[in-house]
Amino acid sequence: MSQQNHDPHSSHAGHHLHGGPKVYSIVLAILLALTLITIGASKIDFGSASANVVIALIIATVKATIVALWFMHLKYDKPINGMIFASTLFFLALFFAYPYIDVNSRTDVKPSNWKGPAYMPDSGSAVRGIGANFPVRPLPPPPGSKPPEHGAEKH
Repeated sequence: MSQQNHDPHSSHAGHHLHGGPKVYSIVLAILLALTLITIGASKIDFGSASANVVIALIIATVKATIVALWFMHLKYDKPINGMIFASTLFFLALFFAYPYIDVNSRTDVKPSNWKGPAYMPDSGSAVRGIGANFPVRPLPPPPGSKPPEHGAEKH
């Protein structure tokens, strides 16, 4: 009996078709559609900042999985590599989940002694930010200048 030599680098052994222009065009169309969905989702408020981030991460994970499966040929590779990729996504989601749970459990993330920005060039305005409206302290006078006299008119 003769044994056949199965060299993995041989041109005859392990001949796989990795799609072709039609498959890659379909994958490209799916990725472009998911990009449009990402843009659309960024314009929608899903109730909280965390929900918006989670939805964006889910869409990005789907796109990364599609890229890994077809463009990086993970679909045609050994199953252990797919398991490594899936476990990586699982642990990444796990590592992101705990900070989001922690941030959402806090009512005020600012320190209790926070008084707002140190100064703003326009001293007559108030800073309007994320749910905050607080007075702004004026700019300090330049070094070496005299403070304005009370009662003096400005010209």
